[in-house]
Amino acid sequence: MTLLLSLVLPVLVAAPAAPPAIEAAAVLHAWDARRATAWADGDVTALRSLYVPGSATGRADVAMLRAWVARGLRVEGSSMQLLRVEVRRADGSRLTLVVTDRLVGAVAVGPGVRRPLPRDRASTRRIVLVRRAGEWRVVQASPVRTTSWTVRSRKE
Repeated sequence: MTLLLSLVLPVLVAAPAAPPAIEAAAVLHAWDARRATAWADGDVTALRSLYVPGSATGRADVAMLRAWVARGLRVEGSSMQLLRVEVRRADGSRLTLVVTDRLVGAVAVGPGVRRPLPRDRASTRRIVLVRRAGEWRVVQASPVRTTSWTVRSRKE
């Protein structure tokens, strides 16, 4: 009987799932860390892999990194300070979030250059991510201009 209980009991007392916003924040932190590494390494290929093919957001990010690399610069130490996450849709393969965050700690680095970048202002964006081959990739990140959009979209 003891053996049977020891096999069944762990299933019965399994920890509850984390709230969706906490899980979404963990996904964002992991994605942001991979993005920061790509920027610190000046690695366009790694950065591109964080986005789905054809993502306009990805194209813009890659173009910006290429411009920095062409000037002999990289960005080290960047971190996204997550201020708010609202989960709009979450399933095993797609996340739609409204995120307020800002870039902190970024330093421009190059030959003879080490210059802290100004702290970013907080901004709010709607971010859509999909899970492909076990990795979360961004489909789109678009600005949220007003709170009325946020309220309206809840009804949609």
